[in-house]
Amino acid sequence: MKNLIVANWKMNPSTQAEAKEIFDTIRDGAKGLKSEVVICPPYVCLYASSFGKGVVSMGAQNVHFEEKGAFTGEISTAMLKDLGVEYVIIGHSERRKYFGETNEAVNKKIKASLKAGLKIIFCIGETEEERNAGKKSEVLEGQIKNGLAGVGIAQAKSLENINIAYEPVWAIGTGNNCSVEETKESLDFIRKFINPDMRILYGGSVKSDNSADYIKQAGANGLLVGGASLKPEEFIKIIKSAE
Repeated sequence: MKNLIVANWKMNPSTQAEAKEIFDTIRDGAKGLKSEVVICPPYVCLYASSFGKGVVSMGAQNVHFEEKGAFTGEISTAMLKDLGVEYVIIGHSERRKYFGETNEAVNKKIKASLKAGLKIIFCIGETEEERNAGKKSEVLEGQIKNGLAGVGIAQAKSLENINIAYEPVWAIGTGNNCSVEETKESLDFIRKFINPDMRILYGGSVKSDNSADYIKQAGANGLLVGGASLKPEEFIKIIKSAE
């Protein structure tokens, strides 16, 4: 099982020229490395011809669960497939917080994406309030069971197409990354509810000076990287740390 290192650029950078420059540097730096690398830029930067097939895969940050129709501003699985997209991030905490995305909506998106042959990066994680209230396990279990409700081998063909990204909400973009010990505890808990073929990634203030520990000590099968993935040299260091 290869480690999966995913770059989530969120709403960055501002121009396609900047995106191409960052991508090209990452693509060149990732050549010959063992880990599977995925870049998830904004929709407007999903220009398939500029991405290096076989070195770095392309991912989207979101998708709609309907195939087509009157859904202003939304993007379908077919549109993503036509661009050569292989992966899609679903259920990110920012989608849940700012856009009211529910576990039920996440479940619909996962089913639609699997049906279309896309690979999933399914995000789960507790808020600081939930953690402090001792509800972390309850929240994670609920997100997993509701998000994957009705998703079986018959539909997914292979559950290897589903990757779980554990991102404690309180650690995302704060610089307050989760300790290796707590991360390992959370990953071990998550594994009780998923198929052993599924990879579990860690995300939340990942940098090159802590990335290796999440894989080699906490037992993550990869990383979901935010801000640091926009710095090509730093992101390449993160990829290499997983080797």
